Amino acid sequence: MEYEITSKDKNATYVVLPAYNEATRIKPVIEDIAQKGYNMVIVNDGSSDNTLEVIKDCKREYPDKIHIFSLPINRGVGIATQTGFEAVLRYNPKYIVSMDSDGQHSADDLDDVIKPLVTGEAQAVIGVRPFEDMPKSRSFANSIMNLLTRIFYRVDVSDSQTGFRAITVEAIDKISINATGYLISSEFIREINDNDIPFAEVPIQTIYTPETQAKGTNVSVAIKILFQMIKHQF
Repeated sequence: MEYEITSKDKNATYVVLPAYNEATRIKPVIEDIAQKGYNMVIVNDGSSDNTLEVIKDCKREYPDKIHIFSLPINRGVGIATQTGFEAVLRYNPKYIVSMDSDGQHSADDLDDVIKPLVTGEAQAVIGVRPFEDMPKSRSFANSIMNLLTRIFYRVDVSDSQTGFRAITVEAIDKISINATGYLISSEFIREINDNDIPFAEVPIQTIYTPETQAKGTNVSVAIKILFQMIKHQF
């Protein structure tokens, strides 16, 4: 019989949401996660719009589910995610998830993403997006990043740039993330591989809108990450 995620499992899980200028998109993301029974650590990454106010409004609706941290200036998704990873430890989680806050990830996938952690099948999970549904430029850039991750970090994964990932609290103590920007995705994979942390890949859906298509790994971002990878080798 297949294991079903329980309310106890959900209560032991914290979702880290880095957020930069997501005032028009983040509210339904937060609401969907809270309504499914998961906790959140939301990191406002120095937003210049009213993202923080929207997050605070959500916290008033779900006071026990939301914990807010705010960086005074924009530091990038890597630093914001690191901040969330460090902050979440004070709440004694068993499982930690990171998701994008712009609506491209679905809270419907949370149960499937944490299931390998809960059942002991893995200590880390990578959410794999369907490349065939991506815009062609994004699909090409992500395929290049998979190749570069294989070359530089000696690990072969189906989606090296996914922002939807999960890890146990025991495993997160073993890894060290230093990336400031989108390199965090490849660096996360490098760290779980180098520290012999067993991981699983779980298919996830991706919700594409004009806003989400404008973000993420395109060819120019892939080139920037390549230079960061080279820099990190020396």
